[in-house]
Amino acid sequence: MLIDSYDRVVDYLRVSVTERCNFRCQYCMPEKPFSWVPKENLLSFEELFLFMKIAIDEGVKKIRITGGEPLLREDLDKFIKMIYDYEPKVDLAMTTNAFLLKGTAQRLKDAGLKRINVSIDTLKPEIAQKIAQKDVLKNVLEGVDEALKVGLKVKANMVPMKSLNADEIIDVLEYCKERKISIRFIEYMQNSFASKEIEGLKSAELLEILRSKYEFSDDGFDGSSPSHYYTMSDGYRFGIIEPYGDDFCKQCNRIRLTAEGNLIPCLYFDEAMSISKAIKAGDIKAAAEVLREVVRTKPEKNRWGGEDGEISSRAFYETGG
Repeated sequence: MLIDSYDRVVDYLRVSVTERCNFRCQYCMPEKPFSWVPKENLLSFEELFLFMKIAIDEGVKKIRITGGEPLLREDLDKFIKMIYDYEPKVDLAMTTNAFLLKGTAQRLKDAGLKRINVSIDTLKPEIAQKIAQKDVLKNVLEGVDEALKVGLKVKANMVPMKSLNADEIIDVLEYCKERKISIRFIEYMQNSFASKEIEGLKSAELLEILRSKYEFSDDGFDGSSPSHYYTMSDGYRFGIIEPYGDDFCKQCNRIRLTAEGNLIPCLYFDEAMSISKAIKAGDIKAAAEVLREVVRTKPEKNRWGGEDGEISSRAFYETGG
């Protein structure tokens, strides 16, 4: 079992398989040029899988595949099957923009994937194009439909932004509600790679908009999830993620691995330790020691909170933010 210095059990590993993405979302990487980390610098799926086995043996129970956009990496379903075959009880999930999901959902499900998270920031094609800087909405919604059809559980994320999609908060919630998709609204996380023109909505503003149509109760936090949950009178549940709030980090149970092999204790922190050398040498003991040290030094909380909160300089597309 992996336990950090604040007595939190760390059993959730987010694994970025690529930093590449086929979107240029305003809140993530709008100006990122096509100058990516060379493919030879990335850990192979076999090398990543070796670390997955170590992490599982050390107590990791949930693995989420992220990017960039993970579906851009060829043969992703084979990597997922490696993990599933090693330990079928592991909760295998993936975060995707769903653009390529229609043609891959069945293979992913057959390989052992259980759940996906998809960004649904708008239901208007022109707004989707403005956010992603690409005509994407049709493919995204078809991908979501296909995922539901093949039996994958789907969660949706929405980042509400003023002057972009704030007027669609209720529409997106209704879209998800009709399909029995859980939705989480995420406060925009400031980072140095995002468009400087973005202004996000805070949770109080979100709740005011939602209260204009719905009645709901406050359920608080649920386990290690970063979401603050609310339940409507008809039983539908939605969440709000408040990265600047005091409670965001209290139950954090996750660490992150980049495609190059950097193990990161926190989404925000630039600090990391590499497992690449040990994994490439097949040194399981050394890689396990790095894992334990990263967990041991995991910070109590991120640096976003308060008046002196910093803006993240880490690229979220490297860590599946």
